[in-house]
Amino acid sequence: MDNDRLKHSLSVARKMIEIGKENNLDEEQLKELFLLGFVHDIGYEFVEDTKDHPKVGGEILKQSGYKYWKEVYYHGRLTNEYESLYLKILNQADMQIDKVGEDVGYDKRLEDILKRYGKDSNAYLKSKEMIESLKVNTD
Repeated sequence: MDNDRLKHSLSVARKMIEIGKENNLDEEQLKELFLLGFVHDIGYEFVEDTKDHPKVGGEILKQSGYKYWKEVYYHGRLTNEYESLYLKILNQADMQIDKVGEDVGYDKRLEDILKRYGKDSNAYLKSKEMIESLKVNTD
């Protein structure tokens, strides 16, 4: 992983602890959240098409016996196939941390995605939908 991706992953892990504390999770759960945040983008190491990184990362972690592989597999998209508190927290954190690891909040994260990919891109449209859903479900 490049340095920016590592900084992003570490910051997502730290943000997940922050959100976990807001949800009154215990010390063991906070450790689990940190690890999940740190490995959530592992799939980037093994794909050319970055949109596939959640599935690839989830499959790698599943094969390794990682308990929260589904959270990695389903992160970054809205789905009814699988839901969990940890997936929700992962999406909340991931959508607030920019590509270089800065905690910028939902709106600035979306602005960054817009600038990088364009208003008609799949990345922007899916991120916008995800952030709108997260804002509604966390207010």
